[in-house]
Amino acid sequence: MTQYLLSIYQPDGDGVPDNIDEIMRDLDAVNADLRSSGAWVFAAGLHSPSTATVVRVKDDEALVTDGPYVEGKEHIGGFTVIQAADLDEALEWGRRLAAAITLPIEVRPLHDS
Repeated sequence: MTQYLLSIYQPDGDGVPDNIDEIMRDLDAVNADLRSSGAWVFAAGLHSPSTATVVRVKDDEALVTDGPYVEGKEHIGGFTVIQAADLDEALEWGRRLAAAITLPIEVRPLHDS
């Protein structure tokens, strides 16, 4: 089995959709199916990009800056790590997650999983 990262991309801003209760219900259903199938490994939501801190090392010295590494109109708002037999299976979970939360999902295999 290979592990895959399902990254949830959401628009910047603090707006909450009017149908958030429906979205959360649908997300809970997908997560329950992931767990019961044995595919679920780990999931987490993230705080806003403004809470990020970036560390860079140059000439053995760490430079620490506030804010996200890359600024954009969208950001990773959360993620789920799953295990799947192949990319097709991982993409099906990504499709179900995207349908539940109405946001784009990036599906990417993890190294050495």
